[in-house]
Formats: sequence, structure tokens, C-alpha cells
Amino acid sequence: MTRNALSRFLVSSLCILTACTGNAGAAKKHVVFVAGDHEYGGELTLPIVAQELEKNYGIKTTMLYSMPDHNGEKDIPGLDALKTADLAVFYLRWRQLPEDQCKFIMDYLQTGKAVMGFRTTSHSFKYPAGHALEKWNAFGEFALGTPPGWGGAAGHTHYGHKSSTDVSMAPGAERNPILKGVDKTFHSRSWLYKVVPMYPPKDATQLLMGKAVEPNKPAEDSPVAWTWKNQWGGRAFYTSLGHPDDFRLESFQRLVINAIHWALGQPVPDKLAGKMTFNVEYGQHRVPAKK
Repeated sequence: MTRNALSRFLVSSLCILTACTGNAGAAKKHVVFVAGDHEYGGELTLPIVAQELEKNYGIKTTMLYSMPDHNGEKDIPGLDALKTADLAVFYLRWRQLPEDQCKFIMDYLQTGKAVMGFRTTSHSFKYPAGHALEKWNAFGEFALGTPPGWGGAAGHTHYGHKSSTDVSMAPGAERNPILKGVDKTFHSRSWLYKVVPMYPPKDATQLLMGKAVEPNKPAEDSPVAWTWKNQWGGRAFYTSLGHPDDFRLESFQRLVINAIHWALGQPVPDKLAGKMTFNVEYGQHRVPAKK
């Protein structure tokens, strides 16, 4: 074999090997899930998503919980895990974390890395007026482009726990990769959150719209999922859906898996590796292990 032929053979072999192994040698992406809500059992649904990412998508995950349980508003141990995260996923409601724990979150946001939030994350924090950390009540706004907390000037509200939501793709969003495999219309058990007319931000990309079904007061259609770039340049995805029943829907599972891949800068999968099983009921919560 001539020197040129040998060179071509070695290059060809290297290309074949690279094609076969893909990114096998690359470090796994790391997703940190942070759960702490009083109502929807995010500390039960998010671990199922994390397990699926580990098992079928080659993504490393860390799961963090409010302590001592879902009602523990002032302690989420382990937030230093955000130092190595490529994506932070929050399902929070009205926490009052200490300053050092908030700093881990802010340090992460300031890296410009991606962030995701479910439902009540629009009102993640609830410090009293005049508190040194009161600015954190607007976490949803500065991290995800949601209204700055519940109620207020934005009129962030919902249409009653007995209502639900008809979901459809936002105009022009059909080809967005996050909606690959998502039904054009589906029904969500989540009662619609009102975010219009002030939110999401004008530069957000609306993905899904919601229409209240059997609302308890006159209702306005509102976006229920969007992407945005926050002030630190981080990719942001938010959905106001997230009732435990939503996680059973294949379209919602597809939305979540797709959004995670998008946020990580990875190609959206052509199809789900498998449908996840969620046997979580509304109002059900994790019972922490006894020490």
C-alpha cells in the first residue's frame, strides 16, 4: 500500500469510527431539577422526568427538594449543584430561601446558561414587603419572562380549580422544534393562568395558547408556553401547565423532553424513547425518608 493510499485508509477509518461513536466521549450534559411547591407534587413528577433523561437520553441529572417537605419554604439543600449545571429546571411556589441559597441561583443565571420553569414558578418566591430579598418575588419575570409574582399590576390570576384548558399551537409556531411530535390541540387539566396583556415579553416566542374551559369568571386566552432570552443571554422556557394529569399526556411529555433538549442546545429527538408513567395525583406529595 502506497503512503497516499495508507493515509486515505486511515482518514476513512477515523471517519467511520467517529460516525459510529458520535459524542460518546463528550461529557454528559447536566440538568439540575429544583422542586418546592405546596400544590402540584412537582417533587414527584420531576424525578420521573429526570430518571427518563438518565435512562434514555444520556443526560446527567440532580434532583433537589424543599426541606423538610414540600411545605418547607426556607430550605432547599444542595443548590451548589448549579455550579456544574447546563440547565436549571424549577418547579417552585412561594419560597423564602435564605440569601446564600438565592445567591447560588443568581450566580447560575448570570452565567447565561439555560433555565426552565413549570406553572407556579411564575410566583416562586414570596418575601414580605421590605424584606432584603423582596426583589426575588419577581424571579419569574427576570428569569423566565412571566408576570412578576401572583396578582399585582399584571393581574396574574387563574379561572378556578374546577376549570381546565384547551391548548393549541400559537400561530406560526407549528415548525418550532420544541413542538415536534406535539399534537396541534390537546386538553390540559391545568386551570388557565392569565398572563396577558403584559406578558410574555414582546420578544418572547409564543409556542402554545390556552383557552379556559368552564372558567369561574370572564376569561382571556393566554399563552401557556413560550421561549425567551433573559437579560443574561440564557435560553428560557416556561409553561404554565404542570398539573400532575398533564404529565400523563404524551403531547406534554413530548413538549418537556423537546424543551430540555432545546435548552441544552441539543437536537430535539425524532421521537420519544418511550412514554413515561406518572401515577401522581393532584395534592399528592413525597414523604421524605426518616433520618
